[in-house]
Amino acid sequence: MLLDWITVILLIGVGLLLVIVELIFVPGTTVVGILGFILTGIGIWIGYAALGTNIGHIILATTVVVGGAAFAYSFRSDSWSRFALKDQNRGHVNEEYQHMLTVGETGQAVSALRPQGTALFADRHHEVHTQGEYINPNTPIRIIKLNQNQIIVEAIS
Repeated sequence: MLLDWITVILLIGVGLLLVIVELIFVPGTTVVGILGFILTGIGIWIGYAALGTNIGHIILATTVVVGGAAFAYSFRSDSWSRFALKDQNRGHVNEEYQHMLTVGETGQAVSALRPQGTALFADRHHEVHTQGEYINPNTPIRIIKLNQNQIIVEAIS
C-alpha cells in the first residue's frame, strides 16, 4: 500500500513538473509535455486501480488543484523571469550616416560586385548591388536606382 502511494505521488509529481517545463521552457506541443500528461494520467489511473475509487477521486481533485496552483504561481510570482530573455536588439543597419547619393552619380567598384560588393562614391565606401551582372574591381560604375538601404549600380561602358 505504501509503495502504491509512493508510485502515485512520484508519477503525478514528475508529470506535473514536465508539463510546467513544457509550458515555460519548451513552448509548443513536444515530447516533454506529452510525456508529462501521460505520467500524470498513469499516476491517477494507478491511484484509482490500486487505492480505490474514493481515493482516486481525491487524487484526481488534488492533482487538478495542485497543477492549477503551480501553473498560476509560476506565472504570477515572476519566478520564471530570470530565465526569460529581456534584452532587445535595438541596433539598425547603416544608421551611422545616411548616404547623400543620387541616381546617375558615378563612382568606382572597390571590390568585385558579384552581384554585390563595395564601391567608392565621393570618397566614401558604400555597399552596392548590381542587377545580376558581375563587375570587376576598379571598374567605373553609375547608380541607376536607389531603394531604402540598397544602391543599385551598373558598369559604365
